[in-house]
Amino acid sequence: MADPRRILILLAHPVLERSRVNRRLADAVKDLPGVTVHDLYEAYPSMNIDVKREQALLLEHDVVVLQHPFYWYSAPAIIKEWLDLVLEHGWAYGQHGKALAGKLALNVISTGGPDFAYRPDGFNRFTMRQLLAPFDQTFHLCQMKYLAPFVVHAAMRVETDEDIKPHVRAYAALLASLRDGTLDLNQAMAAQRLNDGAFTPQPAGNA
Repeated sequence: MADPRRILILLAHPVLERSRVNRRLADAVKDLPGVTVHDLYEAYPSMNIDVKREQALLLEHDVVVLQHPFYWYSAPAIIKEWLDLVLEHGWAYGQHGKALAGKLALNVISTGGPDFAYRPDGFNRFTMRQLLAPFDQTFHLCQMKYLAPFVVHAAMRVETDEDIKPHVRAYAALLASLRDGTLDLNQAMAAQRLNDGAFTPQPAGNA
């Protein structure tokens, strides 16, 4: 069996203490072996990102998770700043930029709208996979494998710990399967999302 993968969660919520979903998700997985939760707004309240520190963290991990609310069909501003500064030409991409090649990446997202709003005939006109195309292409450019997102829809309806429990369990199971190599990566890359039973673990060593 291959060594367990190390997972880096880049958490980005500008007011985490008021979060209905992301705070609970992060709290539920922060103590999982092999998982590092890195709160970007806590680390960089002035958006002054330490590029070398962030690059070192990326090199120490095998899976990069961008966990954030879905703001204006994208991510909070610090995610864009992080991408702009940390994924340097010649390091993350370009002729000699192969530092991240072969690593895995995905978005973990909360949305205000329900799942049926993210369909071609829905209010938002596009699927979540279509709206995440800039992230898909960014990680593709870095020679990483981009997986389908883990999405918690209708976050405004989450009021209690009971409401979030099914998502917490699914998130923890997903991270464990990524860590342990029991997730079918081809299926995970092709799926629309990686929660609510949308992925199937496989025996260790075959992922």
